[in-house]
Amino acid sequence: MDYESFKEQFVEDVKNKLYEQGSEAEITVNPVNKLNEHYEAMTVKPEGDRVGVNLGLDKFYEAVENGTPYGVVVDKAVQTIHDGIENRPDFDLDSLTDYSKMKDKLVMEVVSAEANKDLLDTVPHKNMEDMAVVYRFVLSSDDEGRASILVTNQLIETMGVTPEQLHADAMENAPQIKPLEIKGMGEVLAEMMGVEQAEMLGLYPVKPEDEQIFVASVPDKVHGAGVLAYQDFMDKAAEKAGGDFYILPSSIHEILIVPDNGKMGLKDLENMVKEVNATQVSPADKLTDNVYHYDSQAKIFELGEKFVERQSERDEIAPEKEEKASLLGDLKAKKEEVAKIPKKESIDKGAKSKGGEAL
Repeated sequence: MDYESFKEQFVEDVKNKLYEQGSEAEITVNPVNKLNEHYEAMTVKPEGDRVGVNLGLDKFYEAVENGTPYGVVVDKAVQTIHDGIENRPDFDLDSLTDYSKMKDKLVMEVVSAEANKDLLDTVPHKNMEDMAVVYRFVLSSDDEGRASILVTNQLIETMGVTPEQLHADAMENAPQIKPLEIKGMGEVLAEMMGVEQAEMLGLYPVKPEDEQIFVASVPDKVHGAGVLAYQDFMDKAAEKAGGDFYILPSSIHEILIVPDNGKMGLKDLENMVKEVNATQVSPADKLTDNVYHYDSQAKIFELGEKFVERQSERDEIAPEKEEKASLLGDLKAKKEEVAKIPKKESIDKGAKSKGGEAL
């Protein structure tokens, strides 16, 4: 069965199954453009209701293609719809356009600008190298999941809010709603596998000065890469790293901080990111394949390749400065030697002239 035939039959069968169970619903198929994702969804709204649930049709088609019986897939979809409608967060739809009620729910997320190029045309955003900061209203978040709304240009126009005001409020509210967490990799591994197991493997505890990788995210680990946009992130990360550091985009949910202490070079880090993205990170969770660098003295955040280029230019200039400094020292030394020579009018004038020109 091809996808189009599956879609038509599947929607009809799900609708009939819901009706048999006493639920009448309006079902439509719509394209969904989410961050890092584009797919067709079956939108199911109970009759007379303005809020429904979305189910990605591609996931159910994939299940059938992988051998799951068609009837089982239909039953799974129906159960998912029931669960989704029953567990919908309770909120006032009219408040969704009232910015005074919504701004306290405002957070920031960081995504790939290239992967979301078309979507970024429709949402307020700020660029961070080849990434983009976008904004979201989080309506609810718990162990069962998260309900949120991506802020669009149309939405803030309806609210009467400028992109500048939106960003300013997000900078203030996001760190309160989703506070920054920076932990050493040893601590993170101990949380994942248990302290006893981590200690047995020699992964924990780790002295702060020996920690080579730090993980930055938020408590719920959802879209934690957004901490990159927090006002004090770079300073706090530099404090943990002991100075300059590289940033590895582990995923849209977390980033890695690697101290720039000479132990790992840019190329090695770039290869690591590309390999992990290709083998362990789902396309929906991918941030970018690039590595970034923060110069804690100059306060510069940039792509790693830009940092290397800037460093090379600085190294090329440095010997020239040293040469000039050395030349200046030689001239001063010669001036001192000339000063010891018995004063003659011609020599004195020549020394003053030469010294004044050099200095």
